[in-house]
Amino acid sequence: MDVKKIVKEKYGEAALKVISGAGGGCCGSEASCCTSADPISGNLYDEQQKGELPETAVLASLGCGNPTALAELKPGETVLDLGSGGGIDVLLSAKRVSPGGKAYGLDMTDEMLALARENQRKAGVENVEFLKGEIENIPLPDNSVDVIISNCVINLSADKNRVLREAFRVLRPGGRFAVSDVVTKGGIPEEIRKSMLLWAGCVAGALQDTEYREKLEAAGFEGVEVEPTRMYGLEDAMSFIRDNNIDVEAIAPQVEGKFMSAFIRARKPLA
Repeated sequence: MDVKKIVKEKYGEAALKVISGAGGGCCGSEASCCTSADPISGNLYDEQQKGELPETAVLASLGCGNPTALAELKPGETVLDLGSGGGIDVLLSAKRVSPGGKAYGLDMTDEMLALARENQRKAGVENVEFLKGEIENIPLPDNSVDVIISNCVINLSADKNRVLREAFRVLRPGGRFAVSDVVTKGGIPEEIRKSMLLWAGCVAGALQDTEYREKLEAAGFEGVEVEPTRMYGLEDAMSFIRDNNIDVEAIAPQVEGKFMSAFIRARKPLA
């Protein structure tokens, strides 16, 4: 299962759709976290936030939450967005940490990086730097950022333990981990986990809420909190799995009430 290749291809397609003027979304009906109208990605930013940014930044938003609204960013801080996509959360963060602060965006997809840099130019935001790289190998030195955010991206990684260790490494002592992600309550059917398209749609890679907590603590974090922000019912779950050669009638009852978006907080110890 080459998860990284599939994710890179799908999100590259999403960026090209936005650049070409074909609208947002990366996979049509084939995956969640891919359209502005789906139950995960829809209605995450208020009109004021959207009004601050180019339309292409909003169209390329494929997340499951609004970490910039929940992370309590302060002027002068350095923030890193893991899997920054079209740059919406980086640009919003840059405004919150100004003056004196800086926002980094990290993405592995050339098309998304090109779109993000163009959105930065249109927005006229200077305290931003977009980096090419993988969230499992963050190209920043130890103890270099104050806050790490991410929006429905960590669940796409096949090596979440390494992602969380890297996040811990680059955070300064006392630094904050504040991400939005899709998590589950209990296990989910194996058919969903095996679907490559659903990997690109942030469902198959979702951790259990308790497992997320355990992995963060194993990486060294303390003060871990998992706060549900949006629950998905049976109708939403069916929209996740239709058109993927999965028996919807058989699978849907097994996922009722098991998927949710959550805001996940943790802290790197001062010592």
